[in-house]
Amino acid sequence: MAKFGLSQSVRRVEDPRLLTGRGRYTDDIAMPGEAVGAVLRSPHAHARITGIDTSAAKAVPGVLAVITGADLQAAGLGEVPCIIPLKNKDGTPRANTPRLALATDTVRHVGDPVAFIVAETAQAARDGAEAVMVDYDVLPAATDLATAWQAGQPQVWEGAASNVAFDWEAGDKAKTEAAFARAAHVTRLTVVNNRVVVASMETRAAVAAWEGDKLTLHTNTQGSWLVKNLLAGNVFNIPPDNVRVITPDVGGGFGMKLYLYAEHVLVAFAAKQVGRPVKWTSERSEAFQSDTHGRDNITLGELATDANGKFLALRTRNYANMGAYLSTFAPFIPTGAGTKVLASVYGFEAIYANVIGVLTNTVPVDAYRGAGRPESNYLVERMIDAAAAELKIDRIELRRRNMVTQAAMPFVSAMGQRYDSGDFLQLMDSALAKIDWAGFPARRAEAEKRGKRRGIGLAYYLEATGGGPTENAKVVFADDGYVDVYVGTQSTGQGHETAYAMLTQHELGVPMEKIRIQQGDSETLPSGGGTGGARSLYSEGQAILVTTASVVEKGKQAAAEHLETSVADIEFTPAAGRFDVAGTDRGVGVLELAAIQRKRVAAGQSTLLLDAMETAKIEAHTFPNGCHVAEVEVDPETGIVSVPRYIVVDDVGHALNPLIVRGQVHGGVAQGLGQALHERTAYDNASGQLLSASFMDYTLPRADDLPDIDVDLIEVTCETNPLGVKGAGEAGAVGSPPAAMNALVDALTPVGITHMDMPATPETVWKAIEAAKAA
Repeated sequence: MAKFGLSQSVRRVEDPRLLTGRGRYTDDIAMPGEAVGAVLRSPHAHARITGIDTSAAKAVPGVLAVITGADLQAAGLGEVPCIIPLKNKDGTPRANTPRLALATDTVRHVGDPVAFIVAETAQAARDGAEAVMVDYDVLPAATDLATAWQAGQPQVWEGAASNVAFDWEAGDKAKTEAAFARAAHVTRLTVVNNRVVVASMETRAAVAAWEGDKLTLHTNTQGSWLVKNLLAGNVFNIPPDNVRVITPDVGGGFGMKLYLYAEHVLVAFAAKQVGRPVKWTSERSEAFQSDTHGRDNITLGELATDANGKFLALRTRNYANMGAYLSTFAPFIPTGAGTKVLASVYGFEAIYANVIGVLTNTVPVDAYRGAGRPESNYLVERMIDAAAAELKIDRIELRRRNMVTQAAMPFVSAMGQRYDSGDFLQLMDSALAKIDWAGFPARRAEAEKRGKRRGIGLAYYLEATGGGPTENAKVVFADDGYVDVYVGTQSTGQGHETAYAMLTQHELGVPMEKIRIQQGDSETLPSGGGTGGARSLYSEGQAILVTTASVVEKGKQAAAEHLETSVADIEFTPAAGRFDVAGTDRGVGVLELAAIQRKRVAAGQSTLLLDAMETAKIEAHTFPNGCHVAEVEVDPETGIVSVPRYIVVDDVGHALNPLIVRGQVHGGVAQGLGQALHERTAYDNASGQLLSASFMDYTLPRADDLPDIDVDLIEVTCETNPLGVKGAGEAGAVGSPPAAMNALVDALTPVGITHMDMPATPETVWKAIEAAKAA
């Protein structure tokens, strides 16, 4: 393989392995003597457990153990925690939702785990689950976010009055109120960000085994260290060194595989009980009822403008569904994560945000691709279109008047975020030219001749990447001549192996085919921040930079010893991967030098290896941004919405591998269009049953639902990290829902429809058109 420089569209090096079936996923792991676990789940949304009889289940042939919540309590196990300590606006702490891995006295959503059955085979485990007799006293359930917080609704938790887990605020309330008082116009809009089922291609799975006091858990996570630390410190109360978490290949995560789940605890506890490894793999029907869901907000927005359409202030109240339990990061998603981008790319004077976390008898909700930022961007971009209509100002012109200019960089937003770089006007103008915005009326007229209503919509988004304040990397020159690069992040399909190999090659000159990216084993590094918040390249990239720099410094010392000269005379040329004595033809390649040093150590000589491990401090996050433009066509006879054209112009800073970046944007847009037009998570309000609990009832977008997605990259270098990169993994899902819905409203405005909520399914669109006709 040739040596590739950065910024080249290199095909992913992991793809041949994955496409030819040589990937290794959690369910592929088979340990000697392995038993199989099955979870008995609650059929009720809310009920008291008045009795559990496990005797018949224990008598089922092949059943090894039946574990209940009482067993976990007796063993002194701790809770599956929420790790976000949030304060209410009055200074009091948020409500708590203490959760054992198995319910003890009350179940709070359909799918809540009640018992864990361990057997010789999967069928025996299922048979055992069916034989467990649970007596329930069914209670009223609260499943509708719009009403769950109102008076008279069933209480999900006794300690959370009105089902409010927290009532939180951010921004400058006084300054916002003053701006509204002098506003010439106020636009008000309520938007729904519909709940989505994550539906990763690979379902969750886990395999646990003990060797003495040491637990090894294989499971598909987005970062092994978080699961390791929570299992050790919060659940089993054992030293962290006694827990090893190994994450193999992962088939999609999107935020949902970040967390500690009940099933991680159950396989570990069960393996200890039966004295042999225990595996659990989720079935798809289980996934719908036990994987964390995403989004599910109702947000009331108010936008204050002056007489010239200048944005003065934004005021929001967001009701955010938390589900039945506060998941690992759940309270942070609509609060700290979501509100920091409310200013987006616009020069608001002030913003005030109130977020109310609502508990319901539904599956818990946590981060989903974008994690709060898509919800905020959706509100802002829908409000701007609504304001433009009310003010009778062109929607592009209204954005243009209010965008922060490149000359203003660095710019501190009304939410206190420091944007280091950005050229928002250039990206928007490029997108308008690329879609031929000016020529749209002709395309609309042509569609009308075919009986279709065509609309065009634009959304400008701003993302704010997240993650921990440090990241680790380790470079080891292996005995077989390869270079192993150990990382603290976790690929779930993004192409990390290619990007990190490209970066390592660039810094050390080692051919890519000689570089192996090693990830997922919590024992290879002291810690790792995992993957989430579009953090991987700018965080792990910095860790690789400082670690390869350490390799070079060690290499200069080793080369000086080998070449019998002073360190000051040694030069390293990354393109050649070679240490040379300055001004001479004497030198040695980095791989050759590493091999020489290993042989010296093996021979008992005291010498310096080139291996290195370093920690990078992540001192600032990044603000990727871009412009999405969608064209949609509506068939008024059926309500079917198609998307014939879609373009994106993105600024993700320096694109290390544009091919991978475009692929990430494509995937994000697909998920965003799925949320906007297809994916409806429906609960029955009376029973709390999940009505859309399979792919027969829950519509994911298919290939023929999606357009060709044209992605242009305009690089505005990030000033806060040495690579100049901005996170790209979540951006596509941030800009696509408002672009699609703005286009849909544009298509339907001529028939009197000025707002629609997601998902705009054929049924809802057709009903809206018929209602408009009747009006």
